[in-house]
Amino acid sequence: MPDDRTDLDREWARFLAGKEPMLRFGRSLFRFLPSPPRCKLCHAPFRGPGAPLMRLIGKVPWERNPRMCRFCAKWLLKKGAGGAEVEVALVFADVRGSTGLAERMAPREYSALINRFFTVVTDALVRCDGVIDQLVGDEVIGLFLPGYAGPEYARRAVEASRMLLTATGHGDPAGPWLPIGVGVHSGVAYVGSVGSGETFTDFTALGDSVNTTARLASEAGAGEILITEATARQAGLEIPDAARRTLSVKGRTEPLSVCVLSGGTLPG
Repeated sequence: MPDDRTDLDREWARFLAGKEPMLRFGRSLFRFLPSPPRCKLCHAPFRGPGAPLMRLIGKVPWERNPRMCRFCAKWLLKKGAGGAEVEVALVFADVRGSTGLAERMAPREYSALINRFFTVVTDALVRCDGVIDQLVGDEVIGLFLPGYAGPEYARRAVEASRMLLTATGHGDPAGPWLPIGVGVHSGVAYVGSVGSGETFTDFTALGDSVNTTARLASEAGAGEILITEATARQAGLEIPDAARRTLSVKGRTEPLSVCVLSGGTLPG
């Protein structure tokens, strides 16, 4: 255990940079084993053919947070609650009109629909080397850290968003099987553990960049990806002028310039 706060922050920075050998090895190996749901940190599968092997090495859902495996949780607890400010790209995906959908569907039917949504989102994030931050209600949050997704982490975030639209049927002549809107933004966020005392309850991102991405997702229409202009440039996207929009976002004094990708014809 580090002797002071500075050393702990350095260890977290190393972890988030993808330089921790244990996590790097796990993510490179387990990503090829089916199937979701997976540990949000090491990608160990909790179901499918690989699950029995994972259980033998302690990679089972953690009792206090089933989105992590018990192995990773214990490893993080040994480090101590903490984190670091790092560059990150974020993806927020929201179901549009979820309240109306829930009113028109039986609870079991609605639950099956949302679970199907979580499955395709998890697949897209994992394939693009994202970290699953939250699967809550009708919303999914993904983190793209340079240490895991590589130097083109912003582009990987956009790729995952495009996969989400395709996987939910946007661009299909028959229409989507679930209408979603997506927000993508990059910037500095505090990424690490949150909780109280000697234990932590989750691994997440906090800060203005996170709030901005959430507001983008709330402004996106069904079948739209709203990307901040700076993030679009970082991702190397060629965006026509017609696909630009200026938003007055709650909580920000200055308007936000965004690029809009929609439907099945998404420029690269």
